[in-house]
Amino acid sequence: MEQLLGVSATCSLLGRSRATEYRRRNPIPHPRRQRRPGRHPAQLSDAERDRILAVLDSPRFADKAPAQVWAVLLDEGVYLASVATMYRLLRERGQTGERRAQAIHPPRKKPELMADAPNQVWSWDITKLKGPARGIYYQLYVILDIFSRKVIHWEIWPTETGELAKEFILHAIEANNGVIPGAVHADRGTSMTSNTVAGLYARLGVDQSHSRPHVSNDNPFSEANFKTLKYCPAFPGAFGSLEDARQFCAAFFRYYNYEHRHSGIAWHTAASVHDGTAAGIQQRRAQTLDQAFTAHPERFHGRRPLPPRLPIRVWINEPPATLRTDHPPQTPYAA
Repeated sequence: MEQLLGVSATCSLLGRSRATEYRRRNPIPHPRRQRRPGRHPAQLSDAERDRILAVLDSPRFADKAPAQVWAVLLDEGVYLASVATMYRLLRERGQTGERRAQAIHPPRKKPELMADAPNQVWSWDITKLKGPARGIYYQLYVILDIFSRKVIHWEIWPTETGELAKEFILHAIEANNGVIPGAVHADRGTSMTSNTVAGLYARLGVDQSHSRPHVSNDNPFSEANFKTLKYCPAFPGAFGSLEDARQFCAAFFRYYNYEHRHSGIAWHTAASVHDGTAAGIQQRRAQTLDQAFTAHPERFHGRRPLPPRLPIRVWINEPPATLRTDHPPQTPYAA
């Protein structure tokens, strides 16, 4: 076809660019760039490279960025190379990472506390309650016994200080009939770790324990208490005044201690476990279930029901070696 019509007509029929076809048939040769023999006039000598690297690695500049090294030397009347050249030399040796000395924080020890009776370990924390306007918050201080779950004491203040925390702990001991706990656990808030509170613990002979930074699971009992408070259907979300917040919390914690049944303590109230009356209640529960079984054993598939057993011990961060083998599987207590 090309011989009959010519190149232009053939390219037009085929939809091909004539210039492209000619360029494909007669490519223009690209001359190879010839490498210049010898060293470039601006190239550093081996001695200069070694000197720059020695300066960068010296104790004086080992933790400084090349730009800082360049500026310091320039102020002293010394010019070794550009900042870019310093970076290039470091990059060739794989030294372009962080050059500054990095702080190394030792790992925080995981707190491990165990209680097998009330008044052995208390846990406390502070949570914010919304006030009547944006930016206004009230500080709710709550301390509880991790074995019984009883809220020993609570207070609400407009602010959070170490002095208020000290008075709060003293008031909690007074509310607990003067009984001092063996240990008190808290997170790392400024008031919890203040010297004022630490001095009080030392004077009372109380061991202090703190959560690891940013690990809320290290203070599970206080966190669970605050969740129960704020998920309560009657919780208003915001309070009109400090007195409103105190009235609500007085009613809530009265209910929490004396009426609310806790799953972690076999559905007993916190007050009954704390004062020891839960054992008698447990016996009455067992008698009631036994009577129900005697009257209608077929409703329990022939297996005598038992009430949930009270925990023998309670842990904050139970070690793996002691993972609970205390309670064998029980017969369900209801049909």
